[in-house]
Amino acid sequence: QVQLVESGGGLVQAGGSLRLSCAASGRTFSTYVFGWFRQAPGKEREFVAAISWNGGSTRYADSVKGRFTISRDNAKNLVYLQMNSLKPEDTAVYYCAAGAPDTIVPGTADYWGQGTQVTVSS
Repeated sequence: QVQLVESGGGLVQAGGSLRLSCAASGRTFSTYVFGWFRQAPGKEREFVAAISWNGGSTRYADSVKGRFTISRDNAKNLVYLQMNSLKPEDTAVYYCAAGAPDTIVPGTADYWGQGTQVTVSS
């Protein structure tokens, strides 16, 4: 079992930056992929970014490429999402997730955090 706890959400103006953190506890397997998802009111949860725990390879949704950066600190069991050039449409609850590589992008990962609210004002 893996537990994920997110932090770092808040209110920021358009064009600003925010960094989200995801702390993992329990068993974290080297084969896991960690991802960030977001869900805005009335919309489905959507994939944002993912990173492999061991290799550090990354993948991003087209909507955030060039603005968001996912990273991890294996020694501290932390995954980060650095969000720059934020837009009002980035407003959503952001969730950290972990699971097998083929479960991340489809949103079927086994483990999920509680979510942290990100609000971008215009």
